[in-house]
Amino acid sequence: MLVLGIESSCDETGAALISDTEGLLADALHTQIDMHRAYGGVVPELASRDHIRRVVALTDEVLEKAGKTRRDITAIAVTEGPGLAGALLAGNAVAHAMGFALGIPVVGVHHLEGHLLAARLAKPAPEFPFLALLVSGGHTQILRVESFGSYELLGETLDDAAGEAFDKTAQLLGLPYPGGPAVSALADKGTPGAIELARPMIHAPNLMMSFSGLKTSVLTAVTNALDPKDEAFRANLARGFVDALVDVLAAKLVRAIKMTRLNHVVVAGGVSANRQLRERLTQEVERRRGKIYFPPMRLCTDNGAMIAAAGIARLESMTAAEREALVDKLAFGVRPRWPLESLPKAQVPEALTV
Repeated sequence: MLVLGIESSCDETGAALISDTEGLLADALHTQIDMHRAYGGVVPELASRDHIRRVVALTDEVLEKAGKTRRDITAIAVTEGPGLAGALLAGNAVAHAMGFALGIPVVGVHHLEGHLLAARLAKPAPEFPFLALLVSGGHTQILRVESFGSYELLGETLDDAAGEAFDKTAQLLGLPYPGGPAVSALADKGTPGAIELARPMIHAPNLMMSFSGLKTSVLTAVTNALDPKDEAFRANLARGFVDALVDVLAAKLVRAIKMTRLNHVVVAGGVSANRQLRERLTQEVERRRGKIYFPPMRLCTDNGAMIAAAGIARLESMTAAEREALVDKLAFGVRPRWPLESLPKAQVPEALTV
């Protein structure tokens, strides 16, 4: 089976080819960061238009890299949700048009399920069951993953996601969008403990989180500063922010390990590329004699490879008749809001490799 994966849920257009026997053959990604930077965040209409311009070209690029033609593709996996409606429609329109032209099935993939499977593209791959911490610009969740398709939401943020908190803090510090890499780099120059910030809900006896109060703490510190542009102050504030956010995520993950007695952990999503977070979570999990898994660095952000991987798993769990029904299905839709827990269980294939 050779599956083309297409990702277009937000501000990255991704395409990838994965073989069920050879693993990841080729992938390509276009990020819209430069386009959205002028606005300090993603502009949905601009994102949708850019996906339309990029997705076919990226598909051709991965086919050329892999030495394949469109006729070699046996199925297409595309992000159906959650995400920006217009952006999702752009990717789905191309995927379903291509599927119709080639007479092959097109399967809709849940974006977060793709992130969960991204860690299985590396070796060693996590075995079920495991805990998952999804941290991205739009989601911060802790889940118990019993098997592929069996997800139990244990806790999530009540307001801002971790990635949103990074972006808003970057704005307050005068740093460019996206905020994660810029804030982390500045934090490396700061002194630990120089500025202590709020750690909302860190002691709450559950796995719920909140980051809007942390953002407000940063705003208050900037407002009360004698010179908010002072480099030492900015570095110390960035360090205080990163330390606070990492403390909260680490505390909640440790609590989840104790509650579930699962010490195998997958950390995925764009924020999982953050060095400070990786180091701290690795320490906490290994201290409890567990194992922690991260996706390959280039697959932490949104990408087509994770969508193709999830698509293979979904397709392999279907009967031949169910796959054939996807070929004949002309209508399609997208799901900007789509609870991960609503997905049906499925059999997951052996770990794929990059």
